[in-house]
Amino acid sequence: MGIQYNESKKIFHIQGKSVSYIFKADKYNNLIHLYYGKKIRNINDNVINTNKAKSWSIIPNEEDDQYALDSALLEYPTFGHVDLRSGALSIEQENGSRILNLKYDSHKIIKGKKGIEGLPATYADENEAETLEIALIDEVTNLLVVLNYTVFNDRNVITKSVQIINKGYQTLKVLNAQSCCVDYRNSDYELLQLSGAWARERQIVKRQLVQGIQSIGSARGTSSHVHNPFMALMSPDTTEENGEVFGFNLVYSGNFLGEVSVSEHNRTRVLMGINPLNFSWQLKPEERFQTPEVVMVYSNEGLGGMSSEYHSLYRENLMRGTWKEKQRPIVINNWEATYFDFTRESLEDIVKKASEIGVELFVLDDGWFGKRDDDTCSLGDWYVNTDKIEGGLEKLAKNVNNMDMDFGLWFEPEMISPDSDLYRNHSDWCLHVENRERVTCRYQLVLNLSKKEVCDYIIESVSKVLSSAPIKYVKWDMNRYLTDVMSMDLPRDRQMETSHRYMLGLYYIMEEIVTRHKDILFEGCSGGGGRFDPGILYYMPQIWTSDDSDAIERLKIQYSTSLVYPPVSMGSHVSSTPNHQVGRTTPLNTRGNVAMSGNFGYELDLTKYNDKQISEIKEQIDFYKENRQLIQYGDYYRLNNPFEENNGAWIFVSKDKTEAILFYTTILAEPNPVDQQVRCRGLNEEFNYKIDGLEGIFGGDELMNLGLTLPELKDFESVRFRIRKA
Repeated sequence: MGIQYNESKKIFHIQGKSVSYIFKADKYNNLIHLYYGKKIRNINDNVINTNKAKSWSIIPNEEDDQYALDSALLEYPTFGHVDLRSGALSIEQENGSRILNLKYDSHKIIKGKKGIEGLPATYADENEAETLEIALIDEVTNLLVVLNYTVFNDRNVITKSVQIINKGYQTLKVLNAQSCCVDYRNSDYELLQLSGAWARERQIVKRQLVQGIQSIGSARGTSSHVHNPFMALMSPDTTEENGEVFGFNLVYSGNFLGEVSVSEHNRTRVLMGINPLNFSWQLKPEERFQTPEVVMVYSNEGLGGMSSEYHSLYRENLMRGTWKEKQRPIVINNWEATYFDFTRESLEDIVKKASEIGVELFVLDDGWFGKRDDDTCSLGDWYVNTDKIEGGLEKLAKNVNNMDMDFGLWFEPEMISPDSDLYRNHSDWCLHVENRERVTCRYQLVLNLSKKEVCDYIIESVSKVLSSAPIKYVKWDMNRYLTDVMSMDLPRDRQMETSHRYMLGLYYIMEEIVTRHKDILFEGCSGGGGRFDPGILYYMPQIWTSDDSDAIERLKIQYSTSLVYPPVSMGSHVSSTPNHQVGRTTPLNTRGNVAMSGNFGYELDLTKYNDKQISEIKEQIDFYKENRQLIQYGDYYRLNNPFEENNGAWIFVSKDKTEAILFYTTILAEPNPVDQQVRCRGLNEEFNYKIDGLEGIFGGDELMNLGLTLPELKDFESVRFRIRKA
């Protein structure tokens, strides 16, 4: 395993646990892709000739009239010289030309994995991974392009990123710099993407590849509710357990592009990176530009195999800090209970009731700062509103602590209200276009994080609050997309850098704050799941999955999110009924079962619940505490697909396979039904198991092949089964 180089043939062979990725520098020092798929020992490149000329081919050397590159499999292509397909890199030179001819120059193989300065990325020590750096050079411009490949030895994971260095004498402008390109020989794949909108994020969309370009992306300033920065190519027969899958996930939280193109010869090209729309980056001599990282996962065990790789990688080699492996607390958030209408006393009434039944942390949401009695003012004024919270945050937090609960706080640090002290003092700190009306959304503007003084203000003002009281949790929200993206501090020819500079500023802020406050559990949020991506998980080990807390809608949202992201990264709460987003009424038991399949909590005014309901909530809390380690860090398997079936089912299994918890939820009941079974996954076929509440012994093989017979359920009802080795 690792990285092998055949010097005589100039072939690079990258091997993970069960995956091979192979390419070579050919006789003209062009990088030619050879293979990506299930692990093989070696390759006979003599019979692989994807650069054979075809009718209408572009022949770069007339003396070699059978050699062409316009339909070849290329490792990092550029447009317009010898290839007219979508390119991975476009550079504008001083004479206006965008033509490049990148040639292999050198390479080196190193143990482990380097960090990426200023950007989030996966990490590994020298025993976990190897990294290949391939240097390409364009002789005319003296542009150096370094392709970085890291393979994780015991995983089916390869990461890619690119560094672009101006080694010449002219000023260059990067117009498009994709982090990843993979060419495939054919187009016999389905494209899977996670798309939707606010309150219905990451819905599964599948389509057969056809000739032309299919793409997902965002130009909204965030990875967005609309498309997640993830896509996968699948063989047509792919299921949860079978089929070949190639996953691509960008470790970035801003504008992105994921593109799949099929040529006239049915070659398939996958590109992923920063969206080139409204983007450019100036490179003066010796300056460099670094792309974000793409995490590529290969599976020949279906979507479940792909998910398992992403889950363990992100838990172990992306998340960081104190809370990386700690059990996450059960929280109660006051937002849907009170919205802006609260006092310290009314909050403490909720805390008292929550403490009595075992909730561990209270989160004070929006409305605690400035003059914030509604959403029209005060963003940026990060000081406590003592008219609403008598005695300030310190008194409230200590009172919460005295009731045996920790205290957490909501922020929206990236925003500024026109009606705020901050705006009155620094109206130039927001993103805006000179001489044009400033367009608000939700009565707010976006702070210009490309300005260091703005970043430093956020760091210091938020840190001051976090140091003023015993705060153990922060919900970091971001509630609008970026418009009027212009920075008055940048010259005209660098304005298209603003969106990426915003992201670099955000990552700088997050790195500083989470480093200063190591013991605080940070949860990312962007109007729910509008920035649910690995870039945020690098700084904050959990993210609010969606503002839609309806249990039936969450069946789909959490199912599809789990294709890439582990349950321990998903914030998931029980809210009141009728649900605030869709108006649906569901049983408290169902809301609990769905919510406890992530980071469990409540969005309730517990003072309005009767003794029977409180008793049921306490039972949920006790069950989750007893099984929290298994749910948060066990192996997760999707069993029934709510996008295709009239129910949802999933199971958490311990690493040693001695215990498991199975959840099943009916969407709509059917009249006069026959018995329904759900087949388990992940158990040991040789073990015998007991199931709480059911008589007898069940073989692991029985549960996985025959299945577990379910009780008859009505609309929106749910059951759970605790399974333990006999």
